[in-house]
Amino acid sequence: MKTYGSLQRDPSRGKIAGVCAGVAEYFGMEIWLVRMLTLTGFFLLAPPFFVIGYIAGWFILEKKPQGLSTNVAGDKYVTPSRRDKAKGKGWHNESEQNHEKVVVKSKVWQAGEPPKQAFSDIKQRFAKNESRLRKMETYVTSSEFQLNRELNKL
Repeated sequence: MKTYGSLQRDPSRGKIAGVCAGVAEYFGMEIWLVRMLTLTGFFLLAPPFFVIGYIAGWFILEKKPQGLSTNVAGDKYVTPSRRDKAKGKGWHNESEQNHEKVVVKSKVWQAGEPPKQAFSDIKQRFAKNESRLRKMETYVTSSEFQLNRELNKL
């Protein structure tokens, strides 16, 4: 089984302490599946073992930093709350937002987006980039651009 990044608990996406969310991210699985496996193990296998294991994970695993999150490929990217704060600081931050990778899940239990949703997201990104490119082309081919260019030469 392939692992992604380091094993940390993720309280921002967790229900109790974020242990299941951290394990799910580490193994690239859906959080709901890890929670269901934990509950199944608790009720069917060995309740004391799972309770002690969860509490041990709570105290042993480091807490994931709040500002950064990782996607399934283990790449760090800015969370939506930080993205909203960064808006208005120029075009550079806006282009950084578009560098998030779209991860398509190939199996039901893997984390990522379903193929239809991933296609829709990519289509929206291309439409947004195309409109930005059209605006740039319109400005560069306008007489205002040429006038500003001539004035800057003086």
